[in-house]
Amino acid sequence: MSEQTAINDKQLVAIHAANLVEDGMIIGLGTGSTANYFIEELARKKQQDGLQFITVASSVVSTIKAQQLGLDLVAIEHLSQLDLYVDGADEVTADKTLLKGRGFDLVKEKLLAKASNSFYVLADNTKLVDRIGEKYPIPVEVSPYSWQLVLRSLQQIGGEGSLRANANGDGLAITSHGSLVLDMTFDSSIGSDDLNSKLNAIPGVVEHGIFHQLAASIFIGNNGVVEKR
Repeated sequence: MSEQTAINDKQLVAIHAANLVEDGMIIGLGTGSTANYFIEELARKKQQDGLQFITVASSVVSTIKAQQLGLDLVAIEHLSQLDLYVDGADEVTADKTLLKGRGFDLVKEKLLAKASNSFYVLADNTKLVDRIGEKYPIPVEVSPYSWQLVLRSLQQIGGEGSLRANANGDGLAITSHGSLVLDMTFDSSIGSDDLNSKLNAIPGVVEHGIFHQLAASIFIGNNGVVEKR
């Protein structure tokens, strides 16, 4: 797939998801290139169609994007639930398990995904994998004081990895939650359900990138066609 086709498919699934938004909804905004297309389409529907809704952002980046486009925002602190959360994913399996967290807003993203009545995932077919961790390491957020203890626990369940460097390579990556990130790989024999449970049980893990049984629908853009899973 060419980059241009991928971009078109991202726009296609974003428009499809925006068409499912109804008046009066509280909408969670994801972060990333696909989520940006969704935010832009929401703004168009508000301006041209008069659609009324409130948004909550998963990151500073999506907050600024929504503000620039004139969307109504509410702080996540004021919500106990929302109608819909829409975001992309780094990997998607056949059972709707996701890998997220290559960015730096994992905690808010999983909070919004869990709190939403429906979580729609937008992707193109390059994100489809047979197992979680097939293309990318699994991010594990840890408090700065606990990373060595957590790393040892991860190694005990078969993980290998290290702290994520920042973009310049001259320091460590810091998430929006103030955490460090351990990028970990695991043996392919460990299923995503089992690995999700094991990561949840490790003391000192702030959050991790496996989104298991959270997605309601996954919209895959594939050469100009939207496929629902």
